[in-house]
Amino acid sequence: MKQLLFLLFLVYSSFCSAFAQNRYYFSSHTVGKEEGTQMHPYGSLQDLLRLELEPGDSVFFMAGDTLSGSILLDNINGTREHNVVFTSYGRGRCTINGGNKEALVITNSKYFVVSNLILSGNGRKAGNTTDGLKLVNCENIAVENIDISGFQKSGLLLYNCVTAEVNGVFAHENGATGILVEGDYKKRISRNIHIIDCRADDNPGDPSNLKNHSGNGILVGNCRDVLIEYCTATNNGWDMPRIGNGPVGIWAYEADSVIIQYCISYKNKTAKGAADGGGFDLDGGVTNSMIQYCLSYDNWGSGYAVYQYWSASKWNNNTIRYCISINDGNVTEEASAMLIWNGHNGDSTFTDFYAYNNFFYNDKKYAFSFSPLNDHKNFSFFNNVFVASDTSDIYNGTDSSSNDKFLGNVWMRKDGGFMQNGFSDYKKWAKFTGYEQSNGKVTGHSFQKRIFNLPDYIHITDPYLLRTNPILLSLCKKVLHHKGINISKMLLIKKGEKDFFGHSIISGNYTNPGICSDK
Repeated sequence: MKQLLFLLFLVYSSFCSAFAQNRYYFSSHTVGKEEGTQMHPYGSLQDLLRLELEPGDSVFFMAGDTLSGSILLDNINGTREHNVVFTSYGRGRCTINGGNKEALVITNSKYFVVSNLILSGNGRKAGNTTDGLKLVNCENIAVENIDISGFQKSGLLLYNCVTAEVNGVFAHENGATGILVEGDYKKRISRNIHIIDCRADDNPGDPSNLKNHSGNGILVGNCRDVLIEYCTATNNGWDMPRIGNGPVGIWAYEADSVIIQYCISYKNKTAKGAADGGGFDLDGGVTNSMIQYCLSYDNWGSGYAVYQYWSASKWNNNTIRYCISINDGNVTEEASAMLIWNGHNGDSTFTDFYAYNNFFYNDKKYAFSFSPLNDHKNFSFFNNVFVASDTSDIYNGTDSSSNDKFLGNVWMRKDGGFMQNGFSDYKKWAKFTGYEQSNGKVTGHSFQKRIFNLPDYIHITDPYLLRTNPILLSLCKKVLHHKGINISKMLLIKKGEKDFFGHSIISGNYTNPGICSDK
């Protein structure tokens, strides 16, 4: 019996040792001996590099303190039950100042948490040449409540990472991108990424990048299974140092199964004379992805970009639904609420797009646009509300596809009436073009008087208040009742379960155009 108890004691002692949950403390104000305890913390980040961190260990940085230097860690491996944690202690957050280098780099690691820190660099034009928080080949990770600024490249970079929760990151005053998910080109190694409650503000551009876009808010590429929700992007891209393709607030490229929802992208910019500077974008090589329940307004470029570029993988089966654009695209050439562009010759790589139950409004120009280069196939536009200025056509450009479907949409100028390609009579235009035709009947509508009264200035910044905002609620009009088509019944497309405001979609022979159900 004594032998059995002794063996059990050894097993228990071994288990406790394996998950001892050591605590290591750091402060620049340490006095006397440095033991890594709360009473006698380590005084230099170099001490962290010498630690052999084990599952359950925590590294604490003193709140309100500033520690200078770069933290470079490799092979930090917690477990599902016992993560390794890097965080602040005390009231507030500690600042890690990376200077001209990264503040924190973790590679080839798993099951760890980085939280409650401020990461700063010397500035995108003041010597810094790196990312701020860089995670490479990591899995099962969490990044929470981090403020990142002053880095020339990305504030936060996840590269070839699997299963990551990014929550409450504020990325601002960086160069290339606020928050970036990336990976090996076209391999989609980065996956199962959740980005929530994040802000990407005032990331103007990378002064060293003279060949490609920079100044993005949130960008995910070479990845799959990504969810971006309740995030905002604003005032990005204004100092991109080149003329050419430009930045966007929140977007994806070379990605599969991306969902962007309940986000606001507003007042983003690009270099003067450059392209883009828009709100949202499903770009080259994106498949099986969706933007829904989002608001875009006052961006220099298009509110919603639908793009395919030369050399990209196939672009296929993507959706924009229950989204709002207000006065986007009034600076960038060709831009509008939605712009369709294909830089790849032919339509074989740019197919199957669904835009339905959106509200696209511009009181200064057209509501949506086809670029002169727009080869595509099987694009469908159902139950949208298109409102253009009183001096513009409803849309701009020429649709290059002969098999696009437009059904159940509202087409009108701001103060009422219709104008498109010289036609002021909506039904005559529909019969002439073949748009809005179903079983020999004209679908869709145009109204002869103003029905939407939007203020000249809007400032909506909280994604959690989108559903209760009175300006957006005013877009629900009785005159739209049952003016749309039942797309699930007619065209075998599954409707969204909820409208923009969270109301259940009522099934039946008809539905409403725009973002509102019958409640």
